[in-house]
Amino acid sequence: MTHTLRGILALLLVTLVWGTTFPAMKELTSHFSAQWIIFLRFAIAGVLLSPFLWKPGRDDLVSGGLLGILLFFGFVFQVEGLALTSSNRNAFICGLSVLMVPLLDLLAGKLPEKRIVAALVLAVSGLALLCWDGGRWGRGDTYALASAAAFAVYIKMLAFRTRRASRLMTLTAAQIITVALCAAVWLLAREVPRTTIDTGQDFANYWEYVEQGLVKYTLNLVYLGVVATAAIISLQSWGQARATANEAAIIYSFEPAAAAFFAYFLLGETMTSRGWLGAAMLIAGMIVSQWNAAAPRPAVALAPE
Repeated sequence: MTHTLRGILALLLVTLVWGTTFPAMKELTSHFSAQWIIFLRFAIAGVLLSPFLWKPGRDDLVSGGLLGILLFFGFVFQVEGLALTSSNRNAFICGLSVLMVPLLDLLAGKLPEKRIVAALVLAVSGLALLCWDGGRWGRGDTYALASAAAFAVYIKMLAFRTRRASRLMTLTAAQIITVALCAAVWLLAREVPRTTIDTGQDFANYWEYVEQGLVKYTLNLVYLGVVATAAIISLQSWGQARATANEAAIIYSFEPAAAAFFAYFLLGETMTSRGWLGAAMLIAGMIVSQWNAAAPRPAVALAPE
């Protein structure tokens, strides 16, 4: 098995696990704000990966910090947009990051390969069939579009920075801890001690409310922090070091289909025939993205972890 194929399979696993996070996140949003969810999820992951920050290289820390800031804003815009529009519409607009990745190359004067263009057409059409629910453009849609832009830049930067990293896990730990720190600053500036979650309570009761949520949703938080963040973002960094940014973007477009699959088995939600056709087109887009994938990739030179 080639390094490229290993990277592609790793990113497929990443996307499947992302699909499982929707039921866990759905329960958390009934108790916590978006900033609390992001902080708790990434703080848990940051604690687990903190040993990799022992004697870090400056370049890895800088790369992790930049990636973490982009990742934080991607999540914030996504969750804030979700509060103002439907989940299907939000998923489709956020999925436009698939299209934005090669558009970034286009802005830089580099034309995408024909197979990537064909795959993008299939993927975006599939997302439209799977997620689109119509309606006028609103503020929530603007947030979702900003999320797509942040994730697109993140995907491009991750592909570049992971190839330059001296210690891949140091870079990964740095970006996860950066997200947690950004969320903490956001909480202190905008939410603590009073919040829209429980505006009628005083300072002491606010923290009691948070504690109740931590106890009630321990399993959700452990899964999101340990599996879906610490383990999966580490695997994502490893996989993207062995695949191109455009290939990664196409694979990530499978996330709505993965979410629909797990929502069916875990929540009992069903899709229409149009939705299943959209899922099939997403898979077809992933396959097309790998046809004639003979473009050379930069060598990956990482220190053993």
